[in-house]
Amino acid sequence: MSDETPDSLIPYDSIVQEALRAVVGRVLGEIEQTGSELPGAHHFYITFKTHAPGVSIPDSLRERFPDEMTIVLQNKFWDLNVREDGFSVGLSFNQVPAALDIPFAAITQFVDPAVDFGLQFQATVADMAPAPTEHPENDGSEQGEDAAVEGAEDGSNVVTVDFGRKK
Repeated sequence: MSDETPDSLIPYDSIVQEALRAVVGRVLGEIEQTGSELPGAHHFYITFKTHAPGVSIPDSLRERFPDEMTIVLQNKFWDLNVREDGFSVGLSFNQVPAALDIPFAAITQFVDPAVDFGLQFQATVADMAPAPTEHPENDGSEQGEDAAVEGAEDGSNVVTVDFGRKK
């Protein structure tokens, strides 16, 4: 018997990543069906690659966040529209409304700090490794930003999948 793990001919890592991104789609789809009302204290921090294929955000945001950006869906958002491959939403940045269109493949992290739940995703493109981001600055966030950071970093209910596939 060999101590080395053989290369898989089945792309388990990408299959699992796709399934976990579908969780984000299902959650956002349920919020869309309720008229964009979040139940209880639930709110979402969604981090995505700003230059990923299919991402549509205002140029001013892309300049400010050249690699990765985190948005908050909590109090002030509108026109949530969830599709099979991504979602669009209206948010306000420094009291300026903006329309964002984000494919699920561009998402690198999804956190609901109200229940210490988080998903972390591998970048789908080799040169899209995660980079540090500024704290989200959506208007109207009533929750402390530290709560989301602590929930995401303490490991509670955060699912990270990395099969360590040989290259």
